[in-house]
Amino acid sequence: MNKLQLSGERFEARYRIAAAHIEEAAERAEAICLEQTVEFPRALIGSPAILEGIVGRVVSLSAGTEGCYDAVIAYPWEAAGGELTQLLNVLFGNVSIQTGVRLSDFTLSPTLAARYRGPRLGIDGLRALTGVDDRPLLCTALKPMGLTSRELADLAYRLALGGIDLIKDDHGLSDQPFCPFEERVGLCAQAVERANRETGGRALYLPNVTAPHRAVEARARLARDAGAGGLLFCPGLAGLDTMRTLADDDSIALPILAHPAFQGSFAVSPHAGLSQRVLYGRLNRIAGADATIFPSYGGRFAYSPADCREIVIGATDSMGAVAPIFPVPAGGMRLSRIAELIAFYGRDCIVLIGGDLHSGHDDLQTNCARFRRLATDAAAALPTSDKSALAETARTHQT
Repeated sequence: MNKLQLSGERFEARYRIAAAHIEEAAERAEAICLEQTVEFPRALIGSPAILEGIVGRVVSLSAGTEGCYDAVIAYPWEAAGGELTQLLNVLFGNVSIQTGVRLSDFTLSPTLAARYRGPRLGIDGLRALTGVDDRPLLCTALKPMGLTSRELADLAYRLALGGIDLIKDDHGLSDQPFCPFEERVGLCAQAVERANRETGGRALYLPNVTAPHRAVEARARLARDAGAGGLLFCPGLAGLDTMRTLADDDSIALPILAHPAFQGSFAVSPHAGLSQRVLYGRLNRIAGADATIFPSYGGRFAYSPADCREIVIGATDSMGAVAPIFPVPAGGMRLSRIAELIAFYGRDCIVLIGGDLHSGHDDLQTNCARFRRLATDAAAALPTSDKSALAETARTHQT
C-alpha cells in the first residue's frame, strides 16, 4: 500500500486555455492536472493516495476572453519540492509544448514561498543603497559594442558625473577581444568610484556576468572584488536558477538587474507561453532579481500599456515574504517622454534610457543632468501619498 506523507498544502497556477466551449476547456484542464504531475492516465493509477495527493486539482474554471477559459489548478507543494527548476517544471513543463495553453499567474503556498529568499534588496534596499528616495532611479547602458575597455570606462565616468544612478554593461558586452571582461570591469568600476568621490554621489556600476555556467560565479566574484555595485544578468540565456544561486550567495551580496534577452518569445502570443506578469515579474522575483528590465509601451517593441501593467503587478504585488522589485521600463525610451512614463509607472520604477542620452547637441553630462531634472520634476508632480500610482492600482486588481 502506498503511504504518502503529504501535508495537504497546495500552490495554485492559473492557465488560459483556448477551447470552443466550457466542456472542452474542462477536458483540457483535467489533462493539465495529469500532465503536470503524474503524466499517466488516471484510469491506470491504482493508488488512491496518488490520485488524491499528487494529481493536480481544478479549483475553478471560468470564461475568459477571445474564445479562452481561465483555469486555476492546485498542486501539492511537495511535487515542486525545494528546487526552482522543479517548480518551473510543475507550473509549465510538458504543457508548454501544447498549443492554446498559457501560464497566466501562480501563487505559492506558505511552505513553498518560504523556500525562496527572493531579491536580496528589492525596492527599499536598492533605494537605500543608492540614497534615492524621492524619485525613480535612473539607469543607462554602456554602448555601443566595439568600444574599448578604456573608452567604456570614460563613458561610465561621464555618466556618473551626470547623475545616473545605475550604469550597466550593455547585455551584448561579455568577454570579447575588444573589451575583455576583467579589464573592462576593473576600469569601469574605478571610473564610477572616481566620479562618486568627485560628486559625493552613489552611482553603481553593474557589469554583465551572463556567461557559460562555470564562469558565472567567477565573474561575479571578480566584479565584486573590483568594486562593482551590482550585477547584470540574463536569465533567459544562463538560467533562472543560476540567477537565484547568485542572489542567494552571501559572499557575493550584490543586487541583480535582470535583462530579458532571449525571453521575448515566451510572451509573444496571448494564447501560449507565459504572461508578462509571470515572465518578467513573478519568476524574476523568486529567482532573486532586485529589478526587472522589460520593453515598455511606446518604444521599439510592441508591448502595450496593458502588458506593462501586468509586469508591474508581477513585480510589486504581494508574494508573501518575497519582496517587491523595481520595474525597469526600457527599449527605446526618450527624454521627451519622462513625464509620461513616471505618471504611468509612479516613483517606484527605474527608467532606463540608452541611445537618446547621446543624441541632440548637448554633451553627455548635460543630457544626464536633464534626465535627472526631468525625473525629479515628474516625481514631484505625483500625489505625495502615492509612491507608485500604477503599482497601487495593480494591487487592487489582483487575480
